[in-house]
Amino acid sequence: MGDLSKDDIRTKNKYDTSKVHLKAIPKEFYDVYMNKEYTPSMLSELFGVGKRTIRKWKLTIREEVGFQKEVAMPKEIDVEDLVEERVKKFDRKTRKKNYEKLVSINVLQDGPIGIAHFGDPHVDDDGTNIGMLLQHAKLVKETKGLFGGNVGDVQNNWVGRLGRLYGEQSTSAKESWKLTEHFITMVPWLYLCGGNHDAWSGQGDPLEYMVGQPTVYANHQVRLNLKFPNGKQVRVNCRHNFKGHSMYNTAHGITKAAMMGWRDHILTAGHTHVSGYQVVKDPMNGLISHAIRCGSYKTFDGYAEALGLADQCIFVCPVTIIDPKYDDADPRLVTTVFDPFEGAEYLTWKRSKKSA
Repeated sequence: MGDLSKDDIRTKNKYDTSKVHLKAIPKEFYDVYMNKEYTPSMLSELFGVGKRTIRKWKLTIREEVGFQKEVAMPKEIDVEDLVEERVKKFDRKTRKKNYEKLVSINVLQDGPIGIAHFGDPHVDDDGTNIGMLLQHAKLVKETKGLFGGNVGDVQNNWVGRLGRLYGEQSTSAKESWKLTEHFITMVPWLYLCGGNHDAWSGQGDPLEYMVGQPTVYANHQVRLNLKFPNGKQVRVNCRHNFKGHSMYNTAHGITKAAMMGWRDHILTAGHTHVSGYQVVKDPMNGLISHAIRCGSYKTFDGYAEALGLADQCIFVCPVTIIDPKYDDADPRLVTTVFDPFEGAEYLTWKRSKKSA
């Protein structure tokens, strides 16, 4: 038999009834299979194959599958869009983290101001001295120039397997949030640092909506740069806990942070329910740093009793009084008073002395 002519070959290819394996057909082809807007030539160009292959794919689908969705399921997201979205989210996260490294706060009052640093409140715990806590909150609210700071753990906020501990306290979870809101809304907060108990709320933390503006709130750490009207700047650095422990110094972790990295005027922490205080000086520039560990309003703690932990809580709400007319190396720039009532009285006297 002689060779076939070109016309004969085209006729043979046109009526080729051979099929292909289903796995050889691209998934995307199923989405356009029944779309009459796509001609065989367009499909051939779109998928980079010959029109003969397109005919085989159609034949295989008709005979092997036997049905086709009328409307193709939309893709969740193209990889190009996904990459673009991830880039944008990383940029937003970078800007947020850079902002949180040092948040600038413009102090609108002339003269000295004070910050009452509240130790771990645990407002809903039966062992918490909530009467004292609310007295201190009222004091801050009523004292001119005195602002609040919180080192974390506003409530127990039991979650997961720890949720069983609600059975060991008389306050329900719902009542705990009522007490939390009552306490939070009493005080003009300069900062709120979320502790490990607060962080358990995860995304949608109710505390974020309670504190409002212009309070600075973040879990684990808050660092502020206070800018006074006279141009003086004072940095306040609060972590729920600074890494490092010592049996000889309850403020060891905070002191180590001040000496080995954080050149800030005031550093505060809580978490361990003990109190401690140490003052250190940077020999290079004379900066004096006050390292303060605040105790807890949770006076009776079953966990501490079970572990035999000694009571080392001396103060729960120390007040740092900042007089912006002094330099970083002057001990009068920051004065720490361990009792909030004494601190409020001293601040009021300092402010009256300035205005006199």
